[in-house]
Amino acid sequence: MAEHNDIDQVTGTSTTGHQWDGIKELNTPLPRWWVITFYITIVWAFGYWLVYPAWPLLTNHTTGLFGYSSRADVAVELANLDKIRGDKMVKLGAAPLAEIEKDPALLALARARGKTVFGDNCAPCHGSGGAGAKGYPNLNDDEWLWGGSLDQILQTIQFGVRSGHAKGHESAMLAFGKEGVLKKDQIVTAANYVRSLSGLATAKGYNAAEGGKIFAENCASCHGDAGKGNQELGAPDLTDKIWLYGSDEAVLIETITNGRAGVMPAWVERLDPSTVKALAVYVHSLGGGK
Repeated sequence: MAEHNDIDQVTGTSTTGHQWDGIKELNTPLPRWWVITFYITIVWAFGYWLVYPAWPLLTNHTTGLFGYSSRADVAVELANLDKIRGDKMVKLGAAPLAEIEKDPALLALARARGKTVFGDNCAPCHGSGGAGAKGYPNLNDDEWLWGGSLDQILQTIQFGVRSGHAKGHESAMLAFGKEGVLKKDQIVTAANYVRSLSGLATAKGYNAAEGGKIFAENCASCHGDAGKGNQELGAPDLTDKIWLYGSDEAVLIETITNGRAGVMPAWVERLDPSTVKALAVYVHSLGGGK
């Protein structure tokens, strides 16, 4: 390939021989400082690969000459934080729940610690502010499936709901349709009766007497004759217009047909006792605790 020696008459710089619409491309060399910086970054990259963890292996990775680990740094920082909290958390763990809420210093500590733990462990289901979502209870209102006192909240957090823990809350709503207890038309009637308990509109042609009969024979044993619920069984109040899964007829039909059995994990084996207690105090302070 012949060497190109075309020189631009304006700048005095040689060109590459490329041109578009009469515009020639200058063969301008890169600034020396830029080239030197570029080579320095290459050397730096190789050095970084050597001293820090960088290369993935089949089951692990290279640890680097410095043996640095961000995970180890976090562990050290958490350990230092535990030392700072130390005595205060011990005092918090030893204090009765009622005493914590009466002691401004302990209450402030419990709320601060509880808020952090809630964000890490509970917010994915209940929301960052505890407002809940479909299938996950709102912790800000005054309606509690298993009770909203400090002791009841602590019990629920410790052992969970249908978690498999021996001390966890256990209940089950029968799948009336799936198990063949009620026929489809009976389920529709029952769904409309449940809607009527909280003042919601019912379907055209709905038979209130039949709905009451079906409810009394199949639902009242858990939800009560008036549908007010039963905290000992975790049976919700059907008259308060607070719905965990929704109040639409289709949703209620789905609930009655297939039942509901949400699960809350037991935290007693995942979090230390002082942290669980702080979490209980924080949840109780959200506004719905009794």
